[in-house]
Amino acid sequence: MVPNDRRYTKEHEWVKVDGAAGTVGITDFAQKQLGDVVFLELPEKGKKINAHERFGTVESVKAVSELFSPVGGEVVEVNSGLVAKPETVNADPYGAGWMIRVKLDPGSPGDLMDAAQYEEYVAKEAK
Repeated sequence: MVPNDRRYTKEHEWVKVDGAAGTVGITDFAQKQLGDVVFLELPEKGKKINAHERFGTVESVKAVSELFSPVGGEVVEVNSGLVAKPETVNADPYGAGWMIRVKLDPGSPGDLMDAAQYEEYVAKEAK
């Protein structure tokens, strides 16, 4: 089940907006496609990122994939616990597996899907 309280990208990242900040992670679909996550490269606190720009990488037993931010802004927090336990992304992608928190640029998020649109998109992609 895809949570209704966030917005989604076609690259399978999500953002949960809380006021002027957004929490970013990858979807359950993405973590299942990746397999067991073994390493994450995440940005430094204070880094400025643009919407749909690469902000890090996720390495699994199957592949290395780039992470793209659904929103633009300044990284205000990084989930450092994921460095020690990257498998948390597999166990809880919508909770403890969050990756970064961003102070949002005005107008962010913009062109993102809601939960129903994302579920429809994934259903088409999985065929």
